[in-house]
Parts: sequence; C-alpha cells; structure tokens
Amino acid sequence: MSFRSKLFSQKKIYDLEPTNELFLRAMKENCAFHYAHCEEYRKVLDGEGFSPEDLASFSDLAKLPFLPTLFFKKHHIYSLPNRRLPIKVTSSGTSGHFSRMGFAWSELWYALKMSLRVVSKRHLISLRPCNYIVFGYKPNRHNKTGVTKTAFITTLLAPARHRTYALKYHDGKYEPDLEGVIKAIEKYAKKKTPVRFMGFPSYTTFVMQMMEDRKAFVQLPKGSKILLAGGWKQFYAEEVEKSVFYDLAKRVLGITDDNIVEFFGAVEHPILYCDCPHHHFHVPVYGRVLIRDVNTLEPVPNGTPGLVNLLTPLVKGTPLTSVMTDDLGILHDGSTCPCGQNSPYLEILGRVGLKDIKTCAAGAAEYLDKGGLK
Repeated sequence: MSFRSKLFSQKKIYDLEPTNELFLRAMKENCAFHYAHCEEYRKVLDGEGFSPEDLASFSDLAKLPFLPTLFFKKHHIYSLPNRRLPIKVTSSGTSGHFSRMGFAWSELWYALKMSLRVVSKRHLISLRPCNYIVFGYKPNRHNKTGVTKTAFITTLLAPARHRTYALKYHDGKYEPDLEGVIKAIEKYAKKKTPVRFMGFPSYTTFVMQMMEDRKAFVQLPKGSKILLAGGWKQFYAEEVEKSVFYDLAKRVLGITDDNIVEFFGAVEHPILYCDCPHHHFHVPVYGRVLIRDVNTLEPVPNGTPGLVNLLTPLVKGTPLTSVMTDDLGILHDGSTCPCGQNSPYLEILGRVGLKDIKTCAAGAAEYLDKGGLK
C-alpha cells in the first residue's frame, strides 16, 4: 500500500500531529513521482537545487519548491499521459487565463472518500430530497470548470428534487438570471421540501439584498441550508462581512448561521476544507498549510498574515504537491477555536497583489524556457 493510500484512509480527519510522519512520506513519494514523470517539474526542482530525497524531516516540507497558481494558468503540465487522465478540469479563468488540471482515477477515488468524511462532520449527507438553488453555472458541454463540477456533485449529498441555476448559458456565454432564482425561492418556500443553496457567496448575497429591498421575506422549510463555495472573485469590492451575510440570511430566508456551511478549495489544490460550527477552516490530515512572508517567502509563525502555500500528495496527474496561491491568510492555533478540534485553522483575508507571486512564476517559467519547453 502506498503512503498516499494510507494517508487518505485516515478517518480522524483533524488529528494532524500523529499523521505528520505519514504525510511527509506521502509527500516525498508524490514529489519523486512527479520528478520522474514530468520533465517540466523536474527542471523547476533542479533549478532550485532540490531533490525529492531532500525531504528527510517534516520541517523540510517548507523547503520544497512551490509552484504559484499563476504558473499553472500559463503552463499546462502533466505527469501522466492523456489516456490515464479521465478527468480534466479548469479554473474559472476570471483573470483571463485558466489552469487546466488532469486527474487519474486513483485520486478521484481518494478525493471521494476524503470529501464524504469531511462533509459528514457537518451532517450534510441526507436521504431526504431537497430543492436546490445553485448560485453557479448550469452544466454545459462547453464548461469544463472545476467549480461547476463541484457544485453539481454537491447537489448529490441529498437527492435533488429540482435544481435552479443562477447562471445560464445563452448565445455562447453565461448570463445571470437572478429574477428566475427569486421566483424559484418564493415557490420552494411554499413547499415542505428543504431548500439547499449552493455556490458563490456573491450571487447569494445579491439575491438576498434584492429580496430585502422588495420586502420579499420568506421562511424556508425546516432543514434548509446555505452552502457557500467559490469566493467573491470579480465582485471583491462588493464583499460583505460574514456576520452581515448571516444576519441577512436570517432576516430574508429564515436560515440561521448554524445552517450555513462554507467550503474552501482550489482546482490547483483539490483538498476539501469545510468550516466547523464556528465557521473556521480547520486543516484536514490530507493537506498542510504554510503561511509565507509576502516579501521573503519564508514561513511565518501561526497568527501572522502572509501568502497561503497549500501542500498535498493527492494528485499524480498534475504536479500539485506544493502550490502557492494569491490569497493572503492567517493560520491560527486550533486551540483558539471553541469547536474542540486541535487542527489549526485557516483564515482567508483576501487576494493580494501578484508582484511577488509573478516573480516566483517567472522563475519557474525560466527553468522551463532554458530547456526549450514552453
């Protein structure tokens, strides 16, 4: 059994310390695989003078060269041939570029087991049918984005009686249909079937604000929930505080904050982070988080803001072993959260300027260009 298989068989998903050695071995195994099978990744590591064998202790994970998400938006690289990558997904591409990730059957299986364990902690799996309001893209054969696939899969946690989408494909592009969503909410509110909202917090907020302006308050059936994922992206200027969102949901929909669940993740780091009842993103055993100084890129202590560096040995299709995001965040000690989990939790503060990240990406690209790889 591989170390990756052992890691993704762990059932105590927030008990990090006992799995540190296993996580290190799985990371070394994953790094060595990509080093051997992905020429581009090997050139990046060689350019940094790093070898998979240098991962001798848990602290060495901080020395592992990371690839910025910006790098993946400009270089589509794989460690397995196409025939062994049944699923390829892209990022949303709001910056004009998009990442394209390839996933093998094995990581899809491990990701499924991981996700079921994570959502079970928040009691999201149910046999009771729901009506879904999806604040995201209606699936279309032209849409390969990971967020669209994830949103649809989430509607399988409880049987879907109906699905209403906020973003619909028309004349070659997606257009918001918020009026249609409001009509569906008012219709579903008159029934006994629970309603589950799923998707972008931005569109969820816009609809609730429209309903409040019209005094179109409803009381959704018992068991209704709001599931949030995807961030605010291009609507960052309109982002509201979580407390404001929770109050709005209670006033307009009758949903209290204990029935609001938020997810965090990225197509470049397919580990599912689900908030606890106190709305904190505790780090699961399947990944680790480093916070790096914006200027020096050196790891900083818990409680200090910096760039979010995500690590996991999950994927063999694409070298996602260590990825630097353009998110600014803080890693807090788990003991400061009242929920009782010892795992540290990640607070996302927002997006940052890409100056430092572009420098890293340019460095990685330089190693590829020197080898004649574009």
